[in-house]
Amino acid sequence: MNQELFEEKYGVERLNTNCTKWDGLEGKFGEKDLISMWVADMDFKAPEKVIEELKRRIEHGVFGYSQIPESYYNSFINWEEKHHNYKVKKEWIRYTPGVVAGIYWIVNIFTEPEDSVLVSTPVYYPFHNAVKENNRKLIFSNLINNNGIYTFDFDDFENKIIKNKVKIYILCSPHNPIGRVWKEEELEKILDICERNNVLVISDEIHHDLILKGKHLPSAIIKGGRYSKNIITLTAPSKTFNLAGCQNSIAIIEDEKIREKFDEYATTKARVSNGNLFGYIAAEAAYTYGEDWLKGAINTILGNYNYMIIKLKEELPEVIVSPLEGTYLSWIDLRKYINPNNLQEVIQKECRLAVDYGEWFGEAGLGFIRINLATSRKYVEEATTNLIKVLKK
Repeated sequence: MNQELFEEKYGVERLNTNCTKWDGLEGKFGEKDLISMWVADMDFKAPEKVIEELKRRIEHGVFGYSQIPESYYNSFINWEEKHHNYKVKKEWIRYTPGVVAGIYWIVNIFTEPEDSVLVSTPVYYPFHNAVKENNRKLIFSNLINNNGIYTFDFDDFENKIIKNKVKIYILCSPHNPIGRVWKEEELEKILDICERNNVLVISDEIHHDLILKGKHLPSAIIKGGRYSKNIITLTAPSKTFNLAGCQNSIAIIEDEKIREKFDEYATTKARVSNGNLFGYIAAEAAYTYGEDWLKGAINTILGNYNYMIIKLKEELPEVIVSPLEGTYLSWIDLRKYINPNNLQEVIQKECRLAVDYGEWFGEAGLGFIRINLATSRKYVEEATTNLIKVLKK
């Protein structure tokens, strides 16, 4: 399905629906009248079958205690094998309320206060919070930025691990906010370093279905699954099918001893063993019937990205937009046009945009913005026009 048809069928105005992205503008930015391009969810309705299955359950009218259906597990297992060549076993699958919640849990389970946890910056800022708010030491290994294309600094990565006795590495794959889909050789080097230094890997793969270029490789299948026992993979249908409000995320844990520790924490400390009834229904329907919808969503994101970069290259040639290989989040370097110290003033007050600011993702992001492209073309056009008009001054 092309962008025009997808938007016509699934595009929806979300203002006054208590959505964070639009109705939360004043609380986050102090103003309502902004073009909302920040928080990472979509301005599109979920796949039809998701809505149908939720309606069917609502019409039944009973919302009591429920078991996790076998069909839910099968839908996810089949999806992973078909789309990512990852043969997940049911006994590896665990529930978390969200990928971020899963990271908080794992940090608590597998480290002690003052232990070191490593992240590759710029990176999704809740990674930082999960470390700092649990009284662990946050260690940064900055990615190498070559004109908007990011790669790992493997020497710095290993040196930081050894020097700080790092216990956990939080990998973002695909990487938010830079849009990289990591190659097999890159993942192999990172996972090998972690294995040699006894560092547990949390692999956040929540964007793994949103691939515009290249191919996502689950960390757990690299080199024939050699490193899989040292990895906890976190994913969810939330980004893929716009289901974040259902709060149903998945931890894949292949190692039995790691699963036992995880289960003990979930049942005795967190007191959470399974999720929301409607989350399971929505996820199962999406994984079973949502493939065509996802293709339309990706075409729409790609169309928005191509429109934006063509216009920016024509009018603002010194703007650097990182190639968008995965996610629907565009990472934009504005340092040639705006003093980083004045960035928020210019972007919000003059361009009238609500965005994620690069400094939120670490010091390596100072002078950058992250724009959410999973929206209707009209907002991308308006945002791009405003940027060009203001920055050309």
